[in-house]
Amino acid sequence: MATSRLSWQAWRARPLLVSSVTLLGVGAFYTSRSFLLPTGHAESPEPSKVFGGFGFTTLRLKSSTTVNHNTKRLVFEFPDEAATSGLSLTSALLSISRPEGRWLPVLRPYTPISSLEQPGFIEFMVKKYPNGKSSTHLHSLKPGDTLTFAAALKGFPWTPNKFSQVYLIAGGAGITPIYQLVRGILENPNDKTKINLVFGVNTEQDLLLRDELEEYRNRFPDRFNYLYTVSHPQEQGSPLRKGYVTEELLRNVVQDPGKDTHVFVCGPPGMEDSLVGSRCAPGGILGRLGFTKEQIYKF
Repeated sequence: MATSRLSWQAWRARPLLVSSVTLLGVGAFYTSRSFLLPTGHAESPEPSKVFGGFGFTTLRLKSSTTVNHNTKRLVFEFPDEAATSGLSLTSALLSISRPEGRWLPVLRPYTPISSLEQPGFIEFMVKKYPNGKSSTHLHSLKPGDTLTFAAALKGFPWTPNKFSQVYLIAGGAGITPIYQLVRGILENPNDKTKINLVFGVNTEQDLLLRDELEEYRNRFPDRFNYLYTVSHPQEQGSPLRKGYVTEELLRNVVQDPGKDTHVFVCGPPGMEDSLVGSRCAPGGILGRLGFTKEQIYKF
C-alpha cells in the first residue's frame, strides 16, 4: 500500500500507481485506521503526529469557506487538539474519496496551506475543476462530513540555508505547494533564504492567498518579494502586470542563476513545459536563463 515514502514527482509520473492504489483502496476504504474519535495515550512531552505512521487516516471537516467562484478553503480537525500533522516541508497528502455514483475511490494529492506544526487541524485550498471528480466531491462536503487520506507524499528535501535564494514560479492553483514553501522558510527563524515569487493567473479573482503573501512581504521586505501577472484582467486600470509568465518577464526577475540558487515550479502542464521543457522541446525557458536540471524542482 502507499506509504509516506511516496513523493510528489513519483505520484505524478506513475499512472499505473494510481490504478494499483485505487484497487487496493476499495478493500481498505472502510477498514482503514480512523482518527475520528480521540483515543487514550500514555503521557508524552511530544505531541502526537497524525500522519506519522502507516494506514489510512480519516478526518472530520470542521469548516468550508468559499474563496471565489471555484475555490474553497477546507479545514479538517484532528481528534487530539494538541496533535500536529507530522508532515515535512513540501509534503502533500493523498486523499481518497468516494463521489456519489462511483464504485472505485478517486485519489488526488492536496497540499496543506496551514502551518505543518499547527496543532488541532489542517487546512487545504481546493480549486474545483470542470468534471473534476475529486474536487467536486470535496466542494460538496459539509461540516461534519469526513475525508480519508491514504498517504503522505514527500516533496523536495528542504534544508534551511542550503540556497542563498530561491525562485518560485506558480500558475493558478499551483500556488499551494509554493505557498507552503514560502511559509515554511519565512516562519523558521533559523532560515535566512531569500525568496522571489512569480505568480501567474487568469484573472484577479484567481490570485489565491493574496492577503497572506502581502503580509509576508510586509514582515520580511528584505527577504521576500513577489510579482503577479494576470493574463485576462477584468478590472479596468488594474495596477497588476498583464500577460503570461514569459521569458521576457523572467529575465527581468532572475538576477543570478548561480549554483546556490534553486527554482521551484508548479502550475498547469503547458506552463510547466514552457518553463522546464518537454520531450518535444527540451530545455525550456529556465534552461535558456542559465539554470541546470539539477537546479529545478517541479512539484
